[in-house]
Amino acid sequence: MVSFFACLAALIVGYILYGALIEKVFKPDDRTTPCLEHSDGVDYVALKPWKAFLIQLLNIAGLGPIFGALSGAIWGPSVFLWIVLGTILAGGVHDFLCGMLSMRHNGASISELVGIYLGPVMKTVMRIFSVVLLVMVGVVFMVGPAELLAKLTPNVFTVTFWTIVVLVYYFFATLLPIDKIIGKFYPFFGICLIIMALGIGGATVLNADTHPIAEITLSNLHPEGKPIWPLMFVTVACGAISGFHATQSPMVARCLTSERQGRLIFYGAMVAEGIIALVWAAAGAAFYQGTAGLAAAGGGSSNTVYDMSIGLLGPVGGVLAMIGVIACPITSGDTAFRSARLTIADWFRISQKQSRNRLILAAPLLIAGYLISRIDYQVVWRYFSWSNQTLAMIALWAGAVYLAVKVSPISSLMAAIPAAFMSAVCCTYLIYAEEGFHLSASIAYPAGIIFAVLCIIVFIWKAYLPGMKKDRRL
Repeated sequence: MVSFFACLAALIVGYILYGALIEKVFKPDDRTTPCLEHSDGVDYVALKPWKAFLIQLLNIAGLGPIFGALSGAIWGPSVFLWIVLGTILAGGVHDFLCGMLSMRHNGASISELVGIYLGPVMKTVMRIFSVVLLVMVGVVFMVGPAELLAKLTPNVFTVTFWTIVVLVYYFFATLLPIDKIIGKFYPFFGICLIIMALGIGGATVLNADTHPIAEITLSNLHPEGKPIWPLMFVTVACGAISGFHATQSPMVARCLTSERQGRLIFYGAMVAEGIIALVWAAAGAAFYQGTAGLAAAGGGSSNTVYDMSIGLLGPVGGVLAMIGVIACPITSGDTAFRSARLTIADWFRISQKQSRNRLILAAPLLIAGYLISRIDYQVVWRYFSWSNQTLAMIALWAGAVYLAVKVSPISSLMAAIPAAFMSAVCCTYLIYAEEGFHLSASIAYPAGIIFAVLCIIVFIWKAYLPGMKKDRRL
């Protein structure tokens, strides 16, 4: 239990100290923000900071810090270190830079930001990549809650029924102005999410005598001996760093009235998500009395979440916790489709003030999402995880170029180091994993390192391209 509380304290201290450092480096100022300059009553709508924080938390959380953390805990409490260090040094920096750069560029989506800092080729790649990822996120966060709802209504409603219900909700949430559904209901759901995590964490601590929380060890405790590198670093897809956040932060960036709110809303929400992931990782291994029991239960799945909620909090508390877990992914799924709509709108410069334009873009995305939802959920999740971390890698490199050009070469290391790390992770995973090329570790590991080195070389070249320093848009 000492390791758990030490990691919890580290996350809080990380927000206070490292969050303040990245804010000092970026230098937020009092310039007019996009929501005040381009207010349209649909996507550019001013929100109060506390509302924006809870909306950002719900947008980025989804099932990632729950399902991903539970699956990552199968490798043992070494996952605690990845959650803490990843959140502070990578995920928080990633989310902060994505949100703040979007504010500096009129609320631009991540694909447009990547184009500014990494060039037109990467812009095109990122446009396609981010839309595909967002649809997959929408699918993951459509099927996951549908399965949980079916658990609460056995012999009454099926998973297919609840999938359609969630899809209908996504349709309206994607089309309506952000303050009509998201601004009104998400703060409440955000509070439910926080209470749910506190309940699961508190019950786990109280049961520590019979179900102890493991102390940190670097040993690989996976029952099947699957390697920590790179599998665990991709499996914990949202509890440490997530490219999905790069698509969500610009959406909230369009609703802030001051750049000085960025640290709380972008970096702070990532730390809150890290805490949620830490709670579920610790609770999962403790509840099932070890990694073997957690693996046998299926790791991160609707079954484990249901059993843990009922087992730790009883029937009433369990249902309340389940509601939080259900609301969490639903409120990320709808904003995933919303972000996909905005990405395409930015791509083709289609105004979103008219409801007809929003419908033309949203309908095909939602139909594609439903069709993909018929594929096996575990398969979709594995591809989502890798795609998610790859997008994070690209976004971090874009942020590193910004810092190198506009601040200093030394400051760019705050983004370049985690970007290089994630480059090695993503390349190694793609070559090694079953859903990738499925080659041996002797090939995958060196290839990952070589790829990371090549990315560093390209970064140095991009950061000092002739004329970059003269581009006032940066």
